[in-house]
Amino acid sequence: MVKRSRLGSALVSAVILMSAFSSCKKISQSSQSVVYSNYAVFDWFDYRGNDDAYQNLTKSENEYLNPILAGFYPDPTICSANGKFYLVNSSFCYFPGLPIFESTDLVNWKQIGNIINRREQADFGNSRLSGGMYAPTIRYNKGIFYVICTNVSGVGNFIVTAKNPSGPWSNPIALPEVNGIDPDIFFDEDGKVYITHNGPPPNNVSVHDGHRAIYMLEYDLEKQKTTTAPKLVINGGTDMAIKPVWIEGPHVIKKDRFYYLICAQGGTGFNHSEVVFRSKNVYGPYESYVHNPILTQSHLDPNRKNLVSTTGHVDFVELPNGDWWSVFLGCRPYEGDLYNTGRETFMMPVEWKNGWPEIIGGNEAIPMKNKRPNLPFLKEKVEPNNGNFVWKDDFDSNELNLKWNFIRTPSKKWYELINGKLLIKPRKESIHTETNFSFIGRRQQHLKFEASIKFEFTPKDNLQVAGLTAFQNEKHYLLIGKRLNSEGKQEVFVERTASKINNGKSEIIANKELLSADKILFVKIEGNGRNYSFYYKTIQKADWILLIKDVDGSILSTKEAGGFVGTHLAMYSSSEHFGG
Repeated sequence: MVKRSRLGSALVSAVILMSAFSSCKKISQSSQSVVYSNYAVFDWFDYRGNDDAYQNLTKSENEYLNPILAGFYPDPTICSANGKFYLVNSSFCYFPGLPIFESTDLVNWKQIGNIINRREQADFGNSRLSGGMYAPTIRYNKGIFYVICTNVSGVGNFIVTAKNPSGPWSNPIALPEVNGIDPDIFFDEDGKVYITHNGPPPNNVSVHDGHRAIYMLEYDLEKQKTTTAPKLVINGGTDMAIKPVWIEGPHVIKKDRFYYLICAQGGTGFNHSEVVFRSKNVYGPYESYVHNPILTQSHLDPNRKNLVSTTGHVDFVELPNGDWWSVFLGCRPYEGDLYNTGRETFMMPVEWKNGWPEIIGGNEAIPMKNKRPNLPFLKEKVEPNNGNFVWKDDFDSNELNLKWNFIRTPSKKWYELINGKLLIKPRKESIHTETNFSFIGRRQQHLKFEASIKFEFTPKDNLQVAGLTAFQNEKHYLLIGKRLNSEGKQEVFVERTASKINNGKSEIIANKELLSADKILFVKIEGNGRNYSFYYKTIQKADWILLIKDVDGSILSTKEAGGFVGTHLAMYSSSEHFGG
């Protein structure tokens, strides 16, 4: 079944590729002026990290920086195979989904693909942005990579497989008997395979708010189906007397004849933590570690320097020398519980004490830098995922960089890469709607940053818009763009949309008329914690001009916007932005 689905996927991909090539060839043979007039044309996208915390930080070659993946990379899961390590993150309704990274030293990570990159694997339709792909687990067994995950906007729990971690990955194998979220797949030494997952409390009877449970059942690899009924292994969490909430994110690990079950507890917020249980039988009964939690920041001074909060949702990996390390999510607030970068991936070592795992420093402030794992140094140069880096895309490739994302699954192609330019077609779908609108974005990875674009766009009426957005969801974003004003004159403008401002209606908070000759426009967003400033310039005026300063960007925080995603910085266009 897996082989047939791969073949079918390959044929579909080939047809799409031929169609795209034909389309590009057809456009390139047409008059550029005619083609470009139907698109917003982007020359480049430039991103620069400027975090104060990194400015005076010195790091030796024997140290690494936290987070290892800055920006919206939540729910990390990790495995090792053939001398390398592979890490996958949740992606919700961003597409392609489930980014996968490769490393040989656990410090430098290179994105090698996206596990969900075809429409037949996942069509998010009009789902809310924080739907889609929840917490995955990646494992390797006998030459095959397995990722088990929950698509809450589609098939539910599923498994995909691949022989090459960069893909192609199979179409989802549905697991209708597995309810709940956050599934884990565990390959035991005797050949048996187990799926463990979060689910409702026993008999769907909640003893207290947030009461959840962990279940386990057996899976047959050949038949691609579960073979036993779900068995309750953890009810509620560590101690029902303290009313534990939101036990989830389970992973099963076997060491020295014990089965260890590590789980997140406390909810993905300020009280997030990681706890561990063990048993000599895979189905339990499981004993809770007396020193739980093994990871949390909830008890620490909230005013400490370089604050990291909400840590939890851990996965473990063993190194060839027997050392163990953990990856987990955390957040970097700029004040209080406000963070726009979403949940990020951190890493700390694991120490085994008296038959129990403890994350070293897991109940202390997570350090920005730490001693690196005992692994050979990477010789290949890879793009950095932390520290203050500069990243620029000149669109000189024939396909999009792996860092770019769409909102939801495209049903057709509405962009082109031609002659070093990215052409995005304005369509009736707009940023206000839960659709696949014309949006191509990358993550905000710093508290303090600059993002700028050079683009050309000639709006035909006052409904059309193109520009650059700092986007959290359809009801919480900031946008600097180009449009026609009520008098039919071109102008650069800044729009704000937030549910708690202006009754949730979009509002123009700054604008400036442009000359008719200003077909090419440069715009820039500068973020500094909660403050976002907006600039523009033209060919005629080479210096950046401030359009509006220190707009309150807390509307982009998870606390204000809700959901589970972080801010994306995206190129955007619509033919009916002000319509409807």
